Amino acid sequence: MSAAVEHLTERLLDKSESLEAIMPSAITLAMMLRQRTMASRLRKEFDGYSDPTDLPTFRRGLAGHIVARSPQYGWIPAPINDKQKKEFGHRDMLDGVKSLEKTCQGCKKGTGSRIGFDPEEMAVLQSKINLTAELAITISRDSYNTLLRVIRSALYLWCQELLAAGIGGDHNSFSEQERKSVAHLDDPELFWRQAVESNGDLPIPDVREVGFLDRFFGRAS
Repeated sequence: MSAAVEHLTERLLDKSESLEAIMPSAITLAMMLRQRTMASRLRKEFDGYSDPTDLPTFRRGLAGHIVARSPQYGWIPAPINDKQKKEFGHRDMLDGVKSLEKTCQGCKKGTGSRIGFDPEEMAVLQSKINLTAELAITISRDSYNTLLRVIRSALYLWCQELLAAGIGGDHNSFSEQERKSVAHLDDPELFWRQAVESNGDLPIPDVREVGFLDRFFGRAS
């Protein structure tokens, strides 16, 4: 693996590179550095979370708009009050990067992706608003984009710290001394927190919108 950290940094800043394509290299780098906590977290971000209690804060409670299916007009805003919106109008995101990125790419700016309610939860909300129509929640493209930017930003910040610690240049492996010198950076929560705080200030590209020609020619990812 030649110039692993520098190359990973370049890819993170390249808007033509998908996060899905980048993350396996980041996982490999973490494993080469024996950063097991980072590697484990990156695998969960890549594959998705099976346990909701493992979700980092930035994946919890993404706000959305509750909509109802009308026979005449399709999906329209549901008649809910502020209390009901606060209770039901959000979603935790367990999906892996590939699914999240594909959803975000498929949404046009200003739109979002509709997620169905769990049958039991929908029945509760239907009873509260006295409505029998099917209900769903729409999460905006901006919310998906922000979530993916946090992941990408955390990787970028991790790489910056690795470079500052002297972990750069051509490498096929790292010495025990090099691994020990950056052992304190095996802390994904630190970089996730910094990424949330500085998300808009980093030179990280947004998720690109996939157009008709990209989908037609199979360039969606």
